[in-house]
Amino acid sequence: MLRNFCRHHRQFAQVIWPFSLSQGQHVSSSPTHQQKANYGSAITERKKFYESVSISQGEGGLFEINLDKRKLKTPGGTLFTVPNEALAIAVATEWDAQKDTLKFYTMHLTTLCNTALDNPTQRTKDQMISAALKFLETDTICYRVDEPPGLVELQKNEWDPVMNWIEQRYKVVIGSSSCIMGPQIPEETKETFHQHLNSYNFWSLTGLEYVITQLKSLVLSFGLIDKHLSVEQAVLLSRLEEEYQIQHWGNVEWAHDYDMYELRARTAAGALFVHLSSESTAVKKKLLRD
Repeated sequence: MLRNFCRHHRQFAQVIWPFSLSQGQHVSSSPTHQQKANYGSAITERKKFYESVSISQGEGGLFEINLDKRKLKTPGGTLFTVPNEALAIAVATEWDAQKDTLKFYTMHLTTLCNTALDNPTQRTKDQMISAALKFLETDTICYRVDEPPGLVELQKNEWDPVMNWIEQRYKVVIGSSSCIMGPQIPEETKETFHQHLNSYNFWSLTGLEYVITQLKSLVLSFGLIDKHLSVEQAVLLSRLEEEYQIQHWGNVEWAHDYDMYELRARTAAGALFVHLSSESTAVKKKLLRD
């Protein structure tokens, strides 16, 4: 379905980088302080400057994004390339969907690709895994309240089934606690999850860490990526206490709806990025057909 607008072009001489550097500014191939600064000063909106979006396959079998006849680049000045056609089509869809004004803050797949390509903080895979595992120590669904009774029951009814699923799925013990220190996570559990996280490639791990950050939960993120939970379910479970308070005390309706929509969009994009950057060709082909 998405293939229809993505025409393949072989060679284009020009490149374009719409994020932060001005035309004519030199970009070195190594990550400099200036390039890192571009991530902090990148614009969030810009007037649309292209008519058509296409993808092409370049050197090493990598796929590129073309805006008219110019190749896209990252904020760090790297040629924007992705490892497979499925992800290229998804990114091209984001650019094709933009109207008169480019809203970069809505282009989550593009942002994740930029992060994977530039790695602005120069983190290693081991550092990313360690950061992801830290969320287990403060996981949203591991912390339970003692009162009010209604919320205690809600957490038990909604969170316990997910906790039981992940403990059975990965043969681990996690547990929950109402203590401010949280549950004591066994070292065996951490090692099991470390091995699982290490099975992801760098790109997929970038997407997974993004999902974990959105949901504030390693458990819910695994549930989503393993397709045990839908995006809507994962997001709702991550906001269970907030939703309970809203039901009892009310909310600013438009603000609540906007926050929920944005969290769903970011979470869905992260989960899609994990699957599209996966090394499983079967997964990528199925997503393309769908």
